[in-house]
Amino acid sequence: MDKVFKALADETRRRLLDRLHEHNGQTLGELCERIEMARQSVTQHLAVLEAANLVSTVRRGREKLHYLNPVPLHEMQERWIDKFERPRLSALGAVKRRAEEAMTDKPTYVYVTYIESTPEKVWDALTDADLTAAYWGHSNVSDWRTGSRWQHVRTDDSGIADVVGTVVESERPTRLVTTWASPDEEDRPERHSRVTFDIRPHADIVRLTVTHEDLNDEGERADIAAGWPAVLSNLKSLLETGSPLPQEPWQVPTS
Repeated sequence: MDKVFKALADETRRRLLDRLHEHNGQTLGELCERIEMARQSVTQHLAVLEAANLVSTVRRGREKLHYLNPVPLHEMQERWIDKFERPRLSALGAVKRRAEEAMTDKPTYVYVTYIESTPEKVWDALTDADLTAAYWGHSNVSDWRTGSRWQHVRTDDSGIADVVGTVVESERPTRLVTTWASPDEEDRPERHSRVTFDIRPHADIVRLTVTHEDLNDEGERADIAAGWPAVLSNLKSLLETGSPLPQEPWQVPTS
């Protein structure tokens, strides 16, 4: 929390967070366009924000995209604000969110988790049909070559795929990009979303960043925001302990 307070104490860093709040997933060059400061200085400010976990980064080809991570801000709100003024501020926040949602482009969701594992094992956990069945309740089925079709198939022997898509990028064991669509909308590319798995090793752990973008609306984003943490927590448990969580995490009531 000290790093968060330090990061927020600087006006430039607050402005960078504002820019990402307005438009998430910007490159360094895009952020520099609206900050009258040398590129190196902006880079240093972004490093402070990333160290405080207020900003996460994702590689897309040669580009490095920056995303706002609201979790530390939410923790501050719960600790310092909610318990004092929760009902009134919740109402004001709901009004503000509706106004902002009406002005945004297609929503994006980013989730970052750290796993005691190797990049190869994380990759296999995302792509192996048997492993995905063990923690996801669906088997991810494909040959995982760029351009191939993939399916998210139920494990009840029905053969039904609830999600289908195309493998856009496949760079084992560090990067996997796929499109996502319901089977009845497979021929409507304007309705497809896109998921990027970015796998980065650090000593004995792996940072897994999941970016789900081009979502159709905020309702879909809310569903995704509830689903990804549950699925990835189950994946983390499987890789670190050998078993998924004892209960399906997506069945836990949200309220």
